[in-house]
Amino acid sequence: MDEKLTAQTLSEREIVDSLDREFARLHSRSCAIIDNTPVDVLYADTARTGTASLRSVGESVLRCAATVEQTFGGITANLWDDPFEWTLPEHLSTPAKVIEHLAEVEATRQRAFTSFAADDCLRKQVMPPTGETRPLIALLVETLVRAADYQAQAAVSLKLLSRISPPGFII
Repeated sequence: MDEKLTAQTLSEREIVDSLDREFARLHSRSCAIIDNTPVDVLYADTARTGTASLRSVGESVLRCAATVEQTFGGITANLWDDPFEWTLPEHLSTPAKVIEHLAEVEATRQRAFTSFAADDCLRKQVMPPTGETRPLIALLVETLVRAADYQAQAAVSLKLLSRISPPGFII
């Protein structure tokens, strides 16, 4: 009987668990980028590579984390502020400090995912700061895509500035 209950419980969280894994991978890749970034490259200006519109490695990773933090802070505490305002390079000046911040964001995200009892909860309507009510799953997928875009920018900046390709990235 326990096996049947366990199988039923697992199938009720397939989408939640899949999203959880993708956000965990996002976190892991951000940490890998920062682990492979020399301190002098962390906030280096990409203009010297001829790509002035590209953000620095550190700024791109922090924007990735801010995207995740804003969504999950909003979901868990109804705090929809843009966290990028308090995660400035002056405060997170070394790779170690950035990694510490990424761990805090990941903890916030994990707390939110533990509250998702089943896939059905992903249909609940939420109201993000944009003012338009939408299903939770749409917000989560949009967050994942936006955060992954910032993360890809960080990987490209790292490659351009240092010729380092973080593990797991094809660039």
